[in-house]
Amino acid sequence: MIVWLNGNFGAGKTTTARLLKDALPARIFDSEHIGYLLRPILDDVPHRDFKEFPPWRGLTIETARQVLAFVGGTLVIPQSVLQHQYWTELTEGFAKADIPVRAFTLHTDRETFRQRVENDTEEPTAKQWRLDHRPAYETALDTWMRDATDVIDTTHRTPEAVAAHIKTLLAR
Repeated sequence: MIVWLNGNFGAGKTTTARLLKDALPARIFDSEHIGYLLRPILDDVPHRDFKEFPPWRGLTIETARQVLAFVGGTLVIPQSVLQHQYWTELTEGFAKADIPVRAFTLHTDRETFRQRVENDTEEPTAKQWRLDHRPAYETALDTWMRDATDVIDTTHRTPEAVAAHIKTLLAR
């Protein structure tokens, strides 16, 4: 099974994934590393985000398939995907590989989001990028994410409470 944590950049996906790793238990599959792999290979291909590369989506599906075939269990993927077309391609690929996906969008109000981004010490260089992508996130949330994922408001929840809530939802 895949537990996909979607949501705005800086919304707590990575922190929640770390907590779910032990709580479920699960393995964390940070598909951003596939993007890091592809960047130097495809550096001459114009892009704004590695998720635009069709190989990123294909390799994410295939890597998850092979890891689950090798060790079984659950993978937690903390990755923002704001483009509905990319999300559909990923979920259809997982379905074709017979991998069930439970998708959650971690959401917070604008002010809490801004405070979290401003106070982030793990990736301070990503601050402006995260702030600039809030409108795209809100558009995705309103046009398809609410229908395709379970939205969890993290505004007044600790990461521990978010992880416990997801664990409860997965048990249903």
